[in-house]
Amino acid sequence: MTTQRLGLIMNGVTGRMGLNQHLIRSIVAIRDQGGVRLKNGDRVMPDPILVGRSADKIEALAKRYNIARWTTDLDAALADTNDTMFFDAATTQARPGLLTQAINAGKHVYCEKPIATNFEEALEVVKLANARGVKHGTVQDKLFLPGLKKIAFLRDSGFFGRILSVRGEFGYWVFEGGWQEAQRPSWNYRSEDGGGIILDMVCHWRYVLDNLFGNVRSVVCIGNTDIPERFDEQGKNYKATADDSAYATFQLEGGVIAHINMSWVTRVYRDDLVTFQVDGTHGSAVAGLTDCMIQARQATPRPVWNPDEKRLHDFYGDWQKLPDNVTYDNGFKEQWEMFIRHVYEDAPYKFTLLEGAKGVQLAECALKSWKERRWIDVAPIKV
Repeated sequence: MTTQRLGLIMNGVTGRMGLNQHLIRSIVAIRDQGGVRLKNGDRVMPDPILVGRSADKIEALAKRYNIARWTTDLDAALADTNDTMFFDAATTQARPGLLTQAINAGKHVYCEKPIATNFEEALEVVKLANARGVKHGTVQDKLFLPGLKKIAFLRDSGFFGRILSVRGEFGYWVFEGGWQEAQRPSWNYRSEDGGGIILDMVCHWRYVLDNLFGNVRSVVCIGNTDIPERFDEQGKNYKATADDSAYATFQLEGGVIAHINMSWVTRVYRDDLVTFQVDGTHGSAVAGLTDCMIQARQATPRPVWNPDEKRLHDFYGDWQKLPDNVTYDNGFKEQWEMFIRHVYEDAPYKFTLLEGAKGVQLAECALKSWKERRWIDVAPIKV
């Protein structure tokens, strides 16, 4: 057994997602566990170099997590042939250019979604990666949530029977930044900077729906900018030009109807920040980030509509919690391990840049639906 070094260029790890999920809970955790184990018993040990614009920030981050290498010079990092993989979690607008630069430098690429702000750019990156023969992947994190893994388990076991519909509720209140600090970066609310909840979240819904319930065939969507003015990280007010709420209905292959509400301007009165209810002929389930409640048809109550009497029946009491029979690892870390195995031993891997492009395509269709006030069909992608 040998340990192989993975020279990994990590860009955009000073942001919330890049820092918490990708650096700390994935790469640092993989390093601390002794690397990624391959089928032949070898291990792959990530040796990251952190890239950022602020030398002070990136140096402090490297010291905090005992990472030897950091730089503000991305060009020099990409020129180093000892580093063979590039990761990006910075702003969406810059991503296609950064991926193109990395691919042309011969690096395998792995990145956050969306992979671009428009479908044309996304598809060009896919074509380039395929032409250059590099391995490529896109983060598809919602599929690795314990709650949605339980939904997949129920589907595969036949619990639902024929799936009829899916209803998703996502969102929470993001403070405007004036009287309380915002939980999300200000660029999220400027369309000119690649912001907007439709572009951000519909990319997620594409891979969730495609992989769990059926390929998306068409969409109708309406969005809105509910908070017209917000405050940035320096406390300066700015005009919010991007949508901060949206409501979409999707027609899926096989006749399933999915409806998802998404909002950064809603206050949470549900079990989790995101919930999915799946209704089928034989049973229903409601999943959040981790837990999943089920109700089989044999245990379904018989409600009677009577608005003249106060409801006394506890409908929540009719549901059963699916037991935690499996221990789930961090989903981002699990995806990193999958991609590293794909690069080093050509292990099967489906979450390529093409899957990322599909998300951008659906977001573009949703935005077009909103603009033209009509259903939009989702065309097959030709690469």
